[in-house]
Amino acid sequence: MRTQVGIVGAGPAGLMLSHLLHQRGVDSVVVDLRGRQEIEETIKAGILEQGTVDLLRQTGLGDRMNRDGFVHHGINLAFSGGIHRINLYELTGGRSVMVYAQHEVLIDLIAKRLADGGDLRFGVSDTQVEGLETEQSTIRFTHEGEQQTLECDFVIGADGSRTYSRFLIPEGTIRKDFFRQYPFAWFGILAEAPPSSDELIYAHSERGFVLISTRSPSVQRMYFQCDPATNIDDWPDDRIWEEFDARLSPSGTGVTPGPIFRKDVLQFRSFVCEPMQYGRLFLAGDAAHTVPPTGAKGMNLAIADVHVLDRALGAYYSSKDTGLLDAYTQTALRRIWRGQWFSFWMTSMLHRFSDATDFDLRRQLAELELVTSSPTAAKNLAENYVGLPLT
Repeated sequence: MRTQVGIVGAGPAGLMLSHLLHQRGVDSVVVDLRGRQEIEETIKAGILEQGTVDLLRQTGLGDRMNRDGFVHHGINLAFSGGIHRINLYELTGGRSVMVYAQHEVLIDLIAKRLADGGDLRFGVSDTQVEGLETEQSTIRFTHEGEQQTLECDFVIGADGSRTYSRFLIPEGTIRKDFFRQYPFAWFGILAEAPPSSDELIYAHSERGFVLISTRSPSVQRMYFQCDPATNIDDWPDDRIWEEFDARLSPSGTGVTPGPIFRKDVLQFRSFVCEPMQYGRLFLAGDAAHTVPPTGAKGMNLAIADVHVLDRALGAYYSSKDTGLLDAYTQTALRRIWRGQWFSFWMTSMLHRFSDATDFDLRRQLAELELVTSSPTAAKNLAENYVGLPLT
């Protein structure tokens, strides 16, 4: 087989890049270890920045999102017995966020690529990439019991946090990994219940952080801070609702309970790989970086990566100009590290750390009071939450 761009990974980064390249007339093949059903049923939250929403709409992917997504013009910060709204729309000159789950975006992308005749190979195994330092790279894999070789000009490593492609960049001599593990996790639930709030609630309490989000008019997604070693079997439904109530009631808010049909524990870590390119290999999305979910930056950073890659590859195929490809790491990392800062800042402002003192608690509350009382501080939060423009 022969294609122009071989993409390892059918997540948001890989599928979106394939879609954008198709619109430029650039061929690609996407391969993934997982089956289509597994990809489409892997539940992850989805808060889409304004730039991500605009890009999906502009490229023909907005129909279901426009119908089923929830536009949020603000978020709420709950602390010290009160709840305070950050008006994203007014503070950013008319920008907002869209609540639309990541797996729904993937369903839309897969359907669109297949409708456009895209070559998606699900359920592959034994993937190997060779020839990255030559002008002709290859991706070897087994698909439906048959060994196959894909020749391509470029390889895109978009295979998520459990990546194979990242380790193709030699560690130490070329690749440097930056990593931070947080001393807590999130206990997440999906529940059959009406929304507890019209907009997201980020709550700081002495018992730990809470996030109240939504998934649909009848399904809600909620989280509370927990120990990383938490066993979900130790948390029956009644205990979960009691914990939400204990953390939220001091601020005068609460949740509407209902049957819980999914529970999981989400680990917290930050990671960045530098550089994000090596020879004919370019990394995108979680293969190159991960962030805590507090700032809602994960999928948005992946989309931003491939927005840069799409323009760079477009310049190469239209005029053999390699300038944007050469600058890919530098260009992408400016936004990535900004996203890392914002995610760390939101996380450290709202969560209780195990070694925190009374001084740390008072400092957090002072910071929350600043953000909710100073227009300048609130504008800083709002602009980063809705996302930098995709330029």
